[in-house]
Amino acid sequence: MTTAGRRRALGQHFLRDAGIARRIVETAGLSLGDLCVEIGPGEGVLTFLLAERAGRLLALEVDEKLVEGLRSRLAALPHVEVRLADARSFDYSTLPAFRPSPEGRAVIVGNLPYSASKPILERLVAARTAVSEMVLTLQKEVAERVAAGPCSKRYGALSVLTQLYCDVRLALSIPPGAFRPPPQVDSAVLHLRVLAAPRVLVREEGGFHRLVKAAFSQRRKTLANALAGGLGVSVATARQWLAAAGIDPARRAETLSLQEFSRLNSFGPSNPDGKMKGLQR
Repeated sequence: MTTAGRRRALGQHFLRDAGIARRIVETAGLSLGDLCVEIGPGEGVLTFLLAERAGRLLALEVDEKLVEGLRSRLAALPHVEVRLADARSFDYSTLPAFRPSPEGRAVIVGNLPYSASKPILERLVAARTAVSEMVLTLQKEVAERVAAGPCSKRYGALSVLTQLYCDVRLALSIPPGAFRPPPQVDSAVLHLRVLAAPRVLVREEGGFHRLVKAAFSQRRKTLANALAGGLGVSVATARQWLAAAGIDPARRAETLSLQEFSRLNSFGPSNPDGKMKGLQR
C-alpha cells in the first residue's frame, strides 16, 4: 500500500478552518523555549501557525507527497523539520533532546487519524516523561471517553489509564464542515497536561494496567466476574481481593474511581515484581 493509501485507510481528514486552527494553537500556549511536535500536518493549516509560536517544530507526516510539499513551503524556516514518519511507531522518548531550551516543554499538537487515534494516544501517554502537554483533535466520541468520569457510559479503561497520568479536558468541539473531506461525525480537541507523578498510588504499573483492562473487559458483568474472566482467576479469588479493598463485588467497573482502582491494586492481582497472584494452573 502506498503512503497515500495508508493515509486514506487511517481515515485522515484535513483541517481547513483557519479560525479553529488558531484556537487549537492558542490552547497549546507555545513559547520560543518549546519544542512542538505536530502529528499529521497534512496540508499545513496548523503548521505555519505553530511555526510562529514554537522555538522548534517537528512535523510528522506519513504521506511522502505531503512531506515534499511541506518541506518546499517551509524551507525558509530553519527551526522547522518535516519528517516522513508514522506517529504510531515514532520514538517520543527522544523529544527532550530537541527542545530549544532546557526549561522548555515538549508539546504534541495533532489531528489524529480516526482509526489510529487510540494507539497513538496510548503511545503518547506511555512516553509521558518526555512530553509536557498534548493538544489532540480526535473523533468526539473518543475524546469524551478519555475525559469521562466514573458512572458515565463512556468511562472505561482508556479514561482511567489516561487520567492516571494526565489532567484531561475537552477544549473545543469541531463540526464536520471544518475538515476536508468532512467526516461523518463530530470531532473535539482534547487538552492533556502530564502530571509530575501518577494521580494515585500504583503499586506496580503493569499489574495496575492489567487490572483496569480486566475490570472493563466485560462491562455488563459484576466486578468479581469481570476480574475472574479477565485475569484467569476464580471468582472466589476476585471476591477476596475486592473484599480486602472494601469494594462491593457486585459493583461494575464503571462505578469505580481512580482511588478505588488504586486500593484494589494494593490487594489484587500482582506482586511488586509483576507476577500474578492467585492464578489457577
